[in-house]
Amino acid sequence: MIETHAPEPMIREDRLPGHESRLEPKPEWMPRYPGSGRLTGKIAIVTGADSGIGRAVAALFAREGADVAILYLCEHDDAAETARIVALEGRRAIAIAGDVGDKAFCERAVAEVVQKLGGVDIVVNNAGEQHPDKDIVDITEEQLRRTFQTNIFGMFFMVQAARPYLKSGAVIINCTSVTSYQGEKELLDYSSTKGAITAFTRSLSQQLVGKGIRVNAVAPGPIWTPLNPSGGASPEKLESFGKHVPMGRPGQPNEVAPSFLFLACEDSSYMSGQVLHPNGGTVVNG
Repeated sequence: MIETHAPEPMIREDRLPGHESRLEPKPEWMPRYPGSGRLTGKIAIVTGADSGIGRAVAALFAREGADVAILYLCEHDDAAETARIVALEGRRAIAIAGDVGDKAFCERAVAEVVQKLGGVDIVVNNAGEQHPDKDIVDITEEQLRRTFQTNIFGMFFMVQAARPYLKSGAVIINCTSVTSYQGEKELLDYSSTKGAITAFTRSLSQQLVGKGIRVNAVAPGPIWTPLNPSGGASPEKLESFGKHVPMGRPGQPNEVAPSFLFLACEDSSYMSGQVLHPNGGTVVNG
């Protein structure tokens, strides 16, 4: 089953997050292994699931037995393709367009997921945006507020909306970044939000662990998705994208998705408040 619901989002970026359908070479989202039923019967919300890491997570979760709600901003063609991928795995998919930085949208989206899919077991907060600036004085107030609104406010809003439906055994997984630990001089506002996400993950974990709800995060390094080539990185950075990590290359979305799967299933039943680091071999503290 595929359902789509596509109102215009509250705020649209001119170029971001970008269309995966127009990107060359195409990111690799296909799961690498047969499923083993680790998410059978689960219902997952994945924000930013139209492309990139979100699409790879949706595809892998579906292969492992989960029905998936695909939340996305405005790339309707990409979202429809992710829904088709989920359906090909034999799972239900609904696609809902809107802005996670809008609290009312998060509430409407979660209500729609519960109505159409029957509940919420897994929340993956993956949606995000970034804008490169070489100097702090170049960051406009509008951009600063917008980046925080999407990247960290959106996570608060989504968890607040989902919390009444999350029962013992539910899981929340947040997408932070290697920039949370290393910083990035051209992504000052973005890196700051990722630091906030890491702290949010640890604090929320402490609040919910007694309820039987686990909260963890994934901190990817440079991953080939539409975000950077669509304006999320400067041309200079894009030329050498991913070459600075020990493995000497950018990662692919399907190299990150298994970290989300591990944290979503019972394999990680003794983990909460933790961060996994698929980042090409960069050693970070924490």
